[in-house]
Amino acid sequence: MERKRSASFLYQPMFGRRAAHSRGYSLTVSLIAVCTAAFVLDVMFSISDYLAFTPAYVFIEPWTLVTAVFMHAGIEHLFFNMFALYMFGSYLEARVSRAQFLYLLFAAGVLGNVAYWLTDPLGTIPAVGASGAIYGVMGMLAVLYPTLTVYVGYMPMPMVFAAVLWFLLEFTGMFVPSSIAHQAHLAGLVLGVAYGLYVKRQRSRPVYIWER
Repeated sequence: MERKRSASFLYQPMFGRRAAHSRGYSLTVSLIAVCTAAFVLDVMFSISDYLAFTPAYVFIEPWTLVTAVFMHAGIEHLFFNMFALYMFGSYLEARVSRAQFLYLLFAAGVLGNVAYWLTDPLGTIPAVGASGAIYGVMGMLAVLYPTLTVYVGYMPMPMVFAAVLWFLLEFTGMFVPSSIAHQAHLAGLVLGVAYGLYVKRQRSRPVYIWER
């Protein structure tokens, strides 16, 4: 390490700064493209037979914990998930690092499937969809940007209030028979909040940039 000159340091708080990564291609749009392509392939070749997550087969087909995140049950399912991913994902992607964004999406998506397995380990109904990952994005936004205005139905509210409302709806939904894996949504949301708290804490720590 070269130390030919005396050094000084500059204090820079991280909070409030936007992520310093390249604004090249959009990860959000890329993920939407992958999910859309997977849907088209599923319509043509029924690939979800091998890529959808079924709790009873988790140890036989462990890769489905990941691949199921990119699959969708129908055009309506795909449209609303991709719309939510674009609206929330684009906003968050521009404000965190690419690594943080990808980690959140994959971790929340996989954890959602794990939550489904834990609550129904012998279940034979396949699960597909990026909802767990999207709820992770919403949970992280609720922590990092709690006053961000979002619309739930036609009602505007702060992001943090919306997250609480979504939590309550998903929690109560677990006790009502339906074709929705509410536990997967909850797991993604909780992970998003937890990861958001971690990132927020990291941002609040001082960073010292040494200058020669």
